[in-house]
Amino acid sequence: MANPINTFLLTDLLKGLWTTFKNQKPSLVVTEQYPRERPPVMERYRGAPRLNTHPETAETLCISCNLCALACPEQLIVVTSERNPETRRKDLTNFTYDTSRCMFCGLCEDACPVDALELTQDFEMATFTREGQIWDRQMLEEGPLPTEYRH
Repeated sequence: MANPINTFLLTDLLKGLWTTFKNQKPSLVVTEQYPRERPPVMERYRGAPRLNTHPETAETLCISCNLCALACPEQLIVVTSERNPETRRKDLTNFTYDTSRCMFCGLCEDACPVDALELTQDFEMATFTREGQIWDRQMLEEGPLPTEYRH
């Protein structure tokens, strides 16, 4: 049974508060000035998806094989294509990616045989609505536009 005097004087609470305040040295506190100073992003960080294009022709690298959609455990990628009768190749017509459900596991990136889809190091993807989290082909090719903060 606990000592009633210790219970009345809240000695356990005071010991805990003393431990907390003792470890809060101003020299150990680090504040990041986030909008002005970007934090360093680790090399293997997987963030916003991007659909890569050919640098010379600005044509998408996606061959509409649908392997990224099959590899995705959340089934959030939808690839639609049409067969071109002249070239007998599939032409990408629509590509949607739902970032609100994405786990950023990278399985879609690994499944792509031509490196058309990649997860970049962009981490600023917040929107005010869920509709803003469903990215179409144009948004995936452009990537998220960085917000400039002015003070």
